[in-house]
Amino acid sequence: MEVEVLGWPPDGPQLRLDHERFAYAGKFVMTDTGKAVGREDGETVAAVSFSPDRTDPATLRIRYVTVRDDRRGEGLGPQLADVLVTRAFDRGFDAAKIAVNNPYAYEAMYRAGFAFTREETGMAELVLARNADDSAGSGHAPQDEDGDEDATYEAGLRMFARRDLGADERDFVAARLDGEPAARDGIPRDP
Repeated sequence: MEVEVLGWPPDGPQLRLDHERFAYAGKFVMTDTGKAVGREDGETVAAVSFSPDRTDPATLRIRYVTVRDDRRGEGLGPQLADVLVTRAFDRGFDAAKIAVNNPYAYEAMYRAGFAFTREETGMAELVLARNADDSAGSGHAPQDEDGDEDATYEAGLRMFARRDLGADERDFVAARLDGEPAARDGIPRDP
């Protein structure tokens, strides 16, 4: 997948996505956020919008990640987020954060090197972060008091497990709680 950053905030371009193929398509027409896309054969297959955090301009806040409906589950979202964050660190950002509202996005961002901060937004989203001092996306994650990163990953999953989830989401969370954490490898890094 080719990744292109279309623009950085505050001068982000409008991006028109097919609302029937991409979740959150309407959020990409705003011009105050930066946009990046992943393309294959000239077609957009994934997109992300982002801006500096309102309370910490040295932190990049990923606002929305979307993958075309026929390409979900292929790892395109984590790959795009990884490339964007690496480029943001090259531009001087110290950290990146994203708030997720479902266990699929939680695992996808974990695969992109983000870790659960044990924070929640007022909209019941879990906040994940990645630090610039580990732009390769491993070993930087918040740890529990015993230094166990996997316990932090599991803590986020347990928060989702206590929520009113659909059957597929419940099964997904249960399988992750019974197994190993998602692999962080296998994401092609930005050249």
